Amino acid sequence: MKRALKALAWTAMAGLVLLTIAVATRRYWVPERFAVNVPLRSLTGSGPAAGADPGASSLRLPPGFALTRFATGLNNARFLRVTKRGDVIVSQPREGRVTLLLSDANGDGVSEGSTPLLTGLDRPHGLALKDGYLYVAEMTSVGRVRFDAAARALSGSFERVIVGLPSGGNHWTRTIGFGPDGFLYVSVGSSCNVCIEQDERRAAISRYDPSTWQGKVFARGLRNSVGFAWRQANDASAPELIATDNGRDLLGNDFPPCELNRVVEGGFYGWPFANGDRVKDPDFGAGHDAQIAASHPPIHRFAAHNAPLGIAFLDAPGTTAAFRGAALVALHGSWNRTSKDGYKVVSLHWGADGSITQRDFLTGFLENEEVSGRPVDIAQGGDGTIYISDDYSGSVFRVAPGNRASPFLGSAPAAFRPPESSSGAASGAAAIRKGAVIWEANRCETCHDPKVAADSPVRTTKLLRGLAARYDVERMVVYLRAPQPPMPLFELSDEERRDLAAYVLDRFR
Repeated sequence: MKRALKALAWTAMAGLVLLTIAVATRRYWVPERFAVNVPLRSLTGSGPAAGADPGASSLRLPPGFALTRFATGLNNARFLRVTKRGDVIVSQPREGRVTLLLSDANGDGVSEGSTPLLTGLDRPHGLALKDGYLYVAEMTSVGRVRFDAAARALSGSFERVIVGLPSGGNHWTRTIGFGPDGFLYVSVGSSCNVCIEQDERRAAISRYDPSTWQGKVFARGLRNSVGFAWRQANDASAPELIATDNGRDLLGNDFPPCELNRVVEGGFYGWPFANGDRVKDPDFGAGHDAQIAASHPPIHRFAAHNAPLGIAFLDAPGTTAAFRGAALVALHGSWNRTSKDGYKVVSLHWGADGSITQRDFLTGFLENEEVSGRPVDIAQGGDGTIYISDDYSGSVFRVAPGNRASPFLGSAPAAFRPPESSSGAASGAAAIRKGAVIWEANRCETCHDPKVAADSPVRTTKLLRGLAARYDVERMVVYLRAPQPPMPLFELSDEERRDLAAYVLDRFR
C-alpha cells in the first residue's frame, strides 16, 4: 500500500512539473495537428507589458530602407489606405472605428496626429477610395461616405450600398477593392475550418456593379482570401487579380501550405475538397475527384499556417528598382503549429518565366518563440512610402528609402496597454450567473475548460488564466466583438458580452 501511494505521489509530482513547463512555455503535449501555439494576447488580449516597446531592437529591413513607427495606440489596427494627401486611413474592427492618421509633416517619420473618421460601425475592415468616396466593409455590409482627402473631411451620411453579407463564423472580416473594370470586389471567408458552406458567397470573392450594386460570385474555393490586389504583368496584358489564401488547420505543422492564387472569373480553387496543389482533403475530398482535377492550383505556396493577409504591389514612382513590380505580403503568423512561424512581411518577385521568388522584407517580430508584432496589411503612398499595420502592438510602421538609423522605434510609447485601473471585478452575482448560461449555451468549454483540455487532448484547447490582471469587463467586451481566429465570432449583444465577461473574469482570475 505504501509503495502504491509513493508511486502515486511521484506520478502526481511529475505531472505537476510537466504542467508547470507547459504553462511556462505555452506548449501542450498533444498531437502536432492539434497544437495551439499563439501569442497570448491574440486569444486573451494580453501581450507585452505596459511601457514596453515591442520590436524596437529586433526589426530588420533590407539595405536601402529606413523604418519608423508611424503611429501607435491603435487597438486592432487592420487594413490601410493612403490618401492623395499622404494621410493613412486604418480600420479598427474591435473599436468599430475608422481612423485617419495625419501625414508626416516635419520629416521625422511619425504621423502628426490622428482623428476618428467613422465610429459605431460593425467590425469595419476592408477599405477603398473611389471617386470622392470612402468605402468601408463591415461584417454584413459595405457602406460609403463622401470624403474630401485634401480637406481631410467627410460630408453627408454613411450609406450602406451592399447589405446582407453572411455574418459570424470563424472568418468575420470582409475585404474590398475596386478592380480595373470599375467593379467592387468583396472577399468573404469560410464560416469554419473545413465544411460544406450553405451560402455560396462564403469562401469566395464576389463582384458588384456600382451602377446597381447587384453582384454575383466571381470565384470559389478560396477558404479565406483576406488580401487581394491587381498585378500589371506588362503593358500589353490585362491586370491579374492576385489573392492570398489561408489554408485549413489541424493537418499538422507543415501541411497544407497557405496560398497565393491568380483569381479568374468562374475559377474554383479547391477548398474544401483539396489543399495546396490539388491534394485531396482527408475529411472532404472523397468523391470529388472531378472538381479537384478542375481546380486551379496556387501560383505560389507560403509555409503552412503562416496566414498571409494583406498584399500590395509596389508600383509607385518612388519605388526602388529592385522592388518595382514586386509584391509585399503580410504573414500574420501561425497558431496551429508546435513552433511559431510567419510573423513577418515578405516580398514576392516575378521572373520573366512567371516563377515567383519569396524573400524576407520586414522581420524580427518573432524571436525565440516570443512575438512582438503581427503584420496585417500593406499600403504604398504615391511617393513610394510603404505603410504596414500590426494588430498585435497596435502600430502602423513606415518604410521609406534610406539607410539612417530609426530612433523613433525606440522612443515610441507602448501601443496597446491594458487599463491601468483594471481590477477585473465582476459586475455582480447576477451577471456572473447569466454569463455562465451564455458560456454553456455556446459550448465555450470545448476550447477553454481545463477539464476538457485534460480529458480530451485531441481538442484545440486554450487554457485561460490570470485574466483579471489584464482585463476589465469593458475591455473584454471590445475583444469579444471581433475575436482573433481560431476563436469564432458569436452573435451576442453587448449586454450578453458583459455578462460573459463577468463570468470568465470571475472564473479565470
